[in-house]
Amino acid sequence: MKFANQVAIVTGAGRNIGEEIAKKLALEGAAVAVFDLDKARGEKVAADIVASGGRAQGFVCDVSGEDDIARCVAETVAAFGRIDMLVNNAAISDNKTMFDITTAEWNKVLAVTLTAPFLLTKYVAKHMIDKKIAGRIVNVSSTSGYYGRDRATAYTAAKGGIVNLTRSQAIQVAAHKIRVNAVVPNKIGSPVGKEEFDPTRPVVNLVGRPGVPEDLANAALFLLSEESSFIVGAALFVDGGCSTIMPGNS
Repeated sequence: MKFANQVAIVTGAGRNIGEEIAKKLALEGAAVAVFDLDKARGEKVAADIVASGGRAQGFVCDVSGEDDIARCVAETVAAFGRIDMLVNNAAISDNKTMFDITTAEWNKVLAVTLTAPFLLTKYVAKHMIDKKIAGRIVNVSSTSGYYGRDRATAYTAAKGGIVNLTRSQAIQVAAHKIRVNAVVPNKIGSPVGKEEFDPTRPVVNLVGRPGVPEDLANAALFLLSEESSFIVGAALFVDGGCSTIMPGNS
């Protein structure tokens, strides 16, 4: 198994993409800290992993708060002894124009979607450096971070920030043999903040189908594995070729 005797934190792991990443990591031998704001959801994913013969524990974590992040990272180390991998998946969206969104809404979206990956990586990377762990970190961006939209103003700004945050983080920890990369999905699984996946939701890409959580999980596991040992500071598009299509050309 690729991740035997290793420990991973996955944020927003109570459903959708985060859940799939957590379960795939466990199948490959990792012990998984399931971070989610929803206690029942996180504990169910952890219980599913344990029932399948894996190791996992749910942690109620409000990633919009630094104190909660510091506490949950420390509790993960206490529970499993170390942290080898981090997937910064948790995000929320505003779905509003700049004229409709309030400053409080803007700040909340950035806190969860951009500041949390900054803080989580800071705390986890410090642990990795202190313990001399050759860690791997994956941030989840979005095609919305590369292209303007007529809504989701804070979300697009946050996801754009993730791309350059990833590059800066990669530079700052490379000397410690820690790799940081990003994945860039487009309309994979249920929409951000929504429970249900609608397979009939229209998508425009080169594959001709909507993305599913397994698509992004496979990419994330590749970047967490030794198979990607020469990839650092990259943003891997997992969008069915959506970003390849020039507007007006279809």
